[in-house]
Amino acid sequence: MVCERFGGPDVLAHHELPGPEAPGAGEIQVRIAARGVQYVDVLMLAGKYQFRPEPPFIPGGEAAGEIVAVGPGVTQFSVGDAVMSRHTLGAFAELANAKAALCDKVPPGLTLAQAGVFRGAYTTAYHALLQRGRLKAGEWVLVHGAAGGIGIAAIQVAKAFGANVIATAGSDAKRTACLEEGADHAIDYRSGFVDQVKQLTGGRGVDIVYDPIGDKVADESLRCLAWGGRLLILGFLGGDPTNIRSNYLLIKGIDAIGVRIGGLNEADPELAIANVKALICLVGQGKLRPRISHTFRLQQAAEALQLVIDRQVIGKAVLLS
Repeated sequence: MVCERFGGPDVLAHHELPGPEAPGAGEIQVRIAARGVQYVDVLMLAGKYQFRPEPPFIPGGEAAGEIVAVGPGVTQFSVGDAVMSRHTLGAFAELANAKAALCDKVPPGLTLAQAGVFRGAYTTAYHALLQRGRLKAGEWVLVHGAAGGIGIAAIQVAKAFGANVIATAGSDAKRTACLEEGADHAIDYRSGFVDQVKQLTGGRGVDIVYDPIGDKVADESLRCLAWGGRLLILGFLGGDPTNIRSNYLLIKGIDAIGVRIGGLNEADPELAIANVKALICLVGQGKLRPRISHTFRLQQAAEALQLVIDRQVIGKAVLLS
């Protein structure tokens, strides 16, 4: 699936193209079976992401499939291994090369479809909560956009490390899904949520807000934080950044913390790789499982991306070959 110009999902077109070159040193070539559909892909198609490839390009950053070739120097993988792969671009294709150091064998307990949507959401949640948010067992975490891909992942990661989780979502179906995935409480945020959060926490407030929404949600979230709380800023699905009121930060000792998983991958690749290993251990313990609400064929990528834009996906959507 090729992005032919910047715009909405309709800029994607299905083309038969030559396969990639043989994998180079330290690379593997993967016959992709499943690809995650991310909001990052929406931004990239629109030319609004921090990394801005010029059309034509093949989008897609996370996948899972079978190794069909290994490049020089690759010893940890063999042809035929099932792997989770990370790509700068190119996952919306049937064949793609990837750096072997950024790939992992599909762990027992995950299907190829689940493996194909695992990396982006769970590495984001893990880095945000544990490393940027300094989460401790027993703390309260408020997760916004909780029924989305990184929201479901945040619920599961927070619960795996002993947190109390309040999830916000805009429909009964989404709130039910959040409770099924381990949230202690699920609330409707659309008419305001400060009073609900204060009631659930005995008037204290939460220790961490996990916020991919921004705009007015972030502003209201500052009022939900307890002393020494951390506001984790993951994005602006609500449309705009918030103008953070510094008096709230001062009076309550709040940290406003930016979280960008692409930045971690660039600045500290060793930590990013170690995080995936830790997440795979949690998969083995049965604590993490991606939730897939929609399955499409690769040629239906535009339809899948539109559902992401319309916030109809609960958990993840996946494109299968």
